[in-house]
Amino acid sequence: MTVKTRFAPSPTGYLHVGGARTALFSWLHARKHGGKFVLRIEDTDLQRSTAESINAILEGMTWLGLEYDDGPLYQTHRFERYNEIIQRLLEDGLAYRCDCSQERLDRLREGQMQRKEKPRYDGHCRGRKIDAGSPHVVRFCNPDTGNIIVNDLVRGKVVFHNNELDDLVIRRTDGSPTYNLTVVVDDLDMGITTVIRGDDHLNNTPRQINILQSLGQEPPEYAHVPMILGDDGARLSKRHGAVSVMEYRRQGILPEALLNYLVRLGWSHGDQEIFPIDDMIELFDISDVNRAASSFNTDKLLWLNQHYIKNDDPARIARLLSPHMGELGIDPSVDPPLVDVVAAQQERAQSLVEMAQISAFFYQDFEEYDETAAKKHLRPVAYDPLQRMRAALESLDRWEPEALHQAVVDVSGALDLKMGKVAQPLRVAVVGRAASPGIDVTLHLVGREACLRRIDRALDFIQKRMDESAS
Repeated sequence: MTVKTRFAPSPTGYLHVGGARTALFSWLHARKHGGKFVLRIEDTDLQRSTAESINAILEGMTWLGLEYDDGPLYQTHRFERYNEIIQRLLEDGLAYRCDCSQERLDRLREGQMQRKEKPRYDGHCRGRKIDAGSPHVVRFCNPDTGNIIVNDLVRGKVVFHNNELDDLVIRRTDGSPTYNLTVVVDDLDMGITTVIRGDDHLNNTPRQINILQSLGQEPPEYAHVPMILGDDGARLSKRHGAVSVMEYRRQGILPEALLNYLVRLGWSHGDQEIFPIDDMIELFDISDVNRAASSFNTDKLLWLNQHYIKNDDPARIARLLSPHMGELGIDPSVDPPLVDVVAAQQERAQSLVEMAQISAFFYQDFEEYDETAAKKHLRPVAYDPLQRMRAALESLDRWEPEALHQAVVDVSGALDLKMGKVAQPLRVAVVGRAASPGIDVTLHLVGREACLRRIDRALDFIQKRMDESAS
């Protein structure tokens, strides 16, 4: 039998990282076993489902590279099929119409709560004849006795007692089918063999199994993965920072870094931390997922992101970096070539946003010096070395890294100074701060005209400080 998994988000918001991890686990399980992966959009909540949310899900899946073999399939296109199944259950006596008022249901619940009983429908309308043309819901006849055993691939054996379950609504008064009915019909029709989803759905599983068995079908395998927590132990939410997949893209995270991080949230393979996608497919086993919830650690994600930035093709990183440069008002098509900037900065940034920020000086003059760097390096003692460096740089025939490096060496030797005493004031003058790639590469990429202009500005800055001290 071909393994078939599915990811079935509700389009009521962005693609959450928790959903992305569930999609990844489902995708990996299918790929590992040579199976198929289905994307299903569960959009029966007509009031909350939006086209924008659907687009956000599709965009997130595409960005992550989680390609699907079937889909996207939409539940709103399948109402006729759901009603066919509901009608079959009604005719077989496995479902019934219910016209209990909300007031009666509220009184029932209130009484059960006061008696410290588990709130559940009491089956009042079982056996009653209710006109199909009058307002009503349809309820599934849940078995009154026996147990449902779920051999969960993550949680192990979980037992539910039928006498603790009630007759759930499978079609609302407005005629729309409910989640537990649509999921069962979809999984059945689509041939889903393994349902991998969040453990918040575990309590739905016995209800869905009972519906499947009433239709004479065997249930699929189930794997309920634990939720993701924030650093404070609470369920991951917006207050912990980015939780939308596309927000991580906007923050300059690479898709392979996010996938690598998500696969390690609750799953491991020895001490290995870096998992290219082929390693994930080869090594991932859903039964090895931990039962306990995992905490999201942004620092760990950034560490992984830096690893992938550092080891990727500069040309690809340049393509991904380009829109982040645009956000800073920089046209990445002008000199210096962005791929050369990436090669110079590749080991210096944890995200593409950070790389854009620390690379802006290559393309535009900075407004202010870093206060600490200027105080340490743009002092009166640096005036003469900077002045000599300006003259040396202006007279260079070739604006190449080797010649630029030699110019710094020559000025340092002429002044009998260590190279850092010349290079650091020069760096702060050109970059605005004390950190950059090698001084030769930095000067080369910034270009002759901008370097000379910024050195002049630094000389004016130092002169002003000297004049203020004299007065």
